[in-house]
Amino acid sequence: MESGTNGASRRDFLKVATGAAGAVVTGVAVAPATAQTPVAKGPATLTTSGIAHPVADAPNMKGGIFPKGTVMATGRVIGANDRIILGFVGLGGQGTNGHLRGFVDDGLNRNTKVVAGCDVYDAYNVRGADIIKKAADKGGDANPFMTRDYTKLLARKDIDAIMLSTPEHWHSQIAIHAMQAGKHVYIEKPLSRYLDEAFQVHDTAVATKRVVQVGSQGCSDVRWHAAAKAIKDGRIGTLVMGQGSYCRNNPKGEWNYEIHEGIGPANFDWNLWLGSAPRRAWTFEGFAKDGDQFARTDSGARFRRYRKYNDYSAGIMGDLMPHKLHPFLIASGNPEYPTRVTALGTNTVHGPGTKHNDREVSDTIQVLAEFPSGWSMLFVGSTVNEQGLQDMIRGDKGTVYFGNGVEVKIERPYAEDYEGGKVDTNDAALAKYAPFENIPAHEKNWLDCIRKGDVNTNCNIDLATKVQTIISLAEMSERKGKAISFDPKTRKVTM
Repeated sequence: MESGTNGASRRDFLKVATGAAGAVVTGVAVAPATAQTPVAKGPATLTTSGIAHPVADAPNMKGGIFPKGTVMATGRVIGANDRIILGFVGLGGQGTNGHLRGFVDDGLNRNTKVVAGCDVYDAYNVRGADIIKKAADKGGDANPFMTRDYTKLLARKDIDAIMLSTPEHWHSQIAIHAMQAGKHVYIEKPLSRYLDEAFQVHDTAVATKRVVQVGSQGCSDVRWHAAAKAIKDGRIGTLVMGQGSYCRNNPKGEWNYEIHEGIGPANFDWNLWLGSAPRRAWTFEGFAKDGDQFARTDSGARFRRYRKYNDYSAGIMGDLMPHKLHPFLIASGNPEYPTRVTALGTNTVHGPGTKHNDREVSDTIQVLAEFPSGWSMLFVGSTVNEQGLQDMIRGDKGTVYFGNGVEVKIERPYAEDYEGGKVDTNDAALAKYAPFENIPAHEKNWLDCIRKGDVNTNCNIDLATKVQTIISLAEMSERKGKAISFDPKTRKVTM
């Protein structure tokens, strides 16, 4: 199967390499894109509802090689005063409440207009269309184009950019096809479901020069950039270790959202929703309130509660960990690919009297990543205990602490030679960042970069791919029970 990211000039950019003698290859070993990269034979390709897609190798955590998009275009040059025309793919909770409502309500200020939406669930399309129509005098459109088929949305020449908020296993293909169609892309985190997919997105972004922003809004928070400046200025010496966490405790069980009544083949394209994930026949056990019937595994539960299932999500590692990893790599002052990652996951029984867990993914995770420059990062995540770790980055001379602000504390032996105290977050060089995590600020950064032709968004493709590498290696480690090594130069994964 052939795959392209730069029109006819480069047909293939992904190489599936074999492992070296004595090594077990756990993920796809991907060679950097070059004109000499040989064509690789990927997994079988399916066509579902007219859309071609690969079949993921779920047990080995490989997504496969994406087919070429159906639309090839360069996109228009957007000036500083031009209105940016948007299409939305994925109109669930985050796509609608996290992004769509803000864009249509603030469209005049942002100089944007939403003209199209796409979801495989008709109820989401109907809701999205209503929101867009009601804001036709602001940032919406009186007659929005709504479809189940994202390729039809990408074929619209008037659309400049795509807001992508689908489940994780659809992120990469849609992003790649959008960029091939000349669209800039905002991709909700995580960047991809599997590591081989992330490199395909990365190489497509580089080839097409489209502006990519990944939806980890902490990257637009000034504190992490202020810390990066302090660390690069040598205020804590040589980096030793970072630690951070994202912990919750939901009595109803994390991601156990309401399962809608009446959803079925007449109004929902289940097979298209599955995409590259393993095929499953449609089954439905009826309505469930938020948090009820938590042990269900039917199609209705998989759709609404997809982050609980390995076929579609990495759980905490895909949903929560990006909120800390992206900012921490920024704060390090030198974002790097990891060289080794290990992870440990555990599960807690949910609900009184149950004898089994209600999810395939772990509800508590510990991840340790090592970087080429010698420092390491510890992340702890939980959905059954909300007590997290103190966010900090340790150096051999001092430590950066994160709270409402940023503070440096010097190690006792170096108190006379190094200066501690608050880190200035009001520096003029940091003016483009927001006081705290802020989705509108993160969206604004994306729009500003589109107008400037600047691919270096706050959560740009290079940063996002490095973080996705940590996420994917952590999932491999947790599920395989082994430490995973990575070579950034060859993109080779071994354990």
